[in-house]
Amino acid sequence: MGPVASDGGARSAARGDPLALLLDDRGVVVLDGGLATQLEAQGNSLADPLWSARMLLEDPSEIVRAHLAFYRAGAAVATTVSYQATFEGFASRGIDHAGAVGLLRRSLALASEARAAWQAERPAGDDGPLLVAASIGPYGAMLANGAEYRGRYGRSVAELRAFHRERLEVLAATDADVLACETIPELEEGIALVELLAETPGARGWLSFSCTDGARLRSGAPVEEAFALAEQSSRVLAVGVNCTAPQHVDELLARARSVTSRPLIVYPNSGESWDAATKRWIDVGGPTVDGRGARRWVEEGASIVGGCCRVTPVQIAAVAAAVAGAAATSRRPALVRRAGDEEPGSAGPGGRIDA
Repeated sequence: MGPVASDGGARSAARGDPLALLLDDRGVVVLDGGLATQLEAQGNSLADPLWSARMLLEDPSEIVRAHLAFYRAGAAVATTVSYQATFEGFASRGIDHAGAVGLLRRSLALASEARAAWQAERPAGDDGPLLVAASIGPYGAMLANGAEYRGRYGRSVAELRAFHRERLEVLAATDADVLACETIPELEEGIALVELLAETPGARGWLSFSCTDGARLRSGAPVEEAFALAEQSSRVLAVGVNCTAPQHVDELLARARSVTSRPLIVYPNSGESWDAATKRWIDVGGPTVDGRGARRWVEEGASIVGGCCRVTPVQIAAVAAAVAGAAATSRRPALVRRAGDEEPGSAGPGGRIDA
């Protein structure tokens, strides 16, 4: 995975943790929002089992345009279009193994192209680091039937590890700054991903779970068990939730603070509910992602905030404005690595699974 562009001293200090460098620079990190939402807003149809990854085949320039919209809105991290890009999914479209590898790599190249474009056009003095996170969606996303909103796949940790391994290895070998292991609905999949992060050379990233309420994963497992997985490997740089209704975030942050010292990441959905049967979003009249909510989540301990499905660049701009310059609070977990600390992959204390 590639180094973050910055001065030499800062790079040395956060060599194994690009998120730490970004947090040091900004205090609070703003993520992008719903990439698929923006692609649809640009006039693209994603009615396909590949979902947003369809655009890797049909119009890659639209992906660059969507990433750039979020960078312009104030995001410091672009998350690639690889969420639903899998070997199995590409094979169903007649794309061979080598072609699938090339498309996964293309997802990273397109986000990097958008970053370079924003770096060239952003205002003078706005020279802070920008990241690209390679998205690794859950097993359920490959099924394209809404299973990521249920979990309980009936797959063992070993089977889930085998499913994720090669895609994770391919993306970890690119210039992605971090891996975004996201929308995880069940504990078994979280365990599989932590194990893969620990054993894959150069891999590092965040772990983000999808929750049904303020206490349980989509599968029904207690969220504390999921958040505690972050303590098992220094390759897990942050932990939290995404693809979850905004009204549950406050309680989830409190539960996360009780079991992990990792920086906390939250990027909930807009507040609408996904109907897997009709494949459409339903407005349930609840809270949404906005500046007021984002500021409160920071006060409750979040270090990294953004949006997931249906969250637009306009909403990310409001989030960025609300958290600009927000200082660390006493309730936010301290960063666990600085210069001189262990690098990801080094031997950890008892109970860890670092490679």
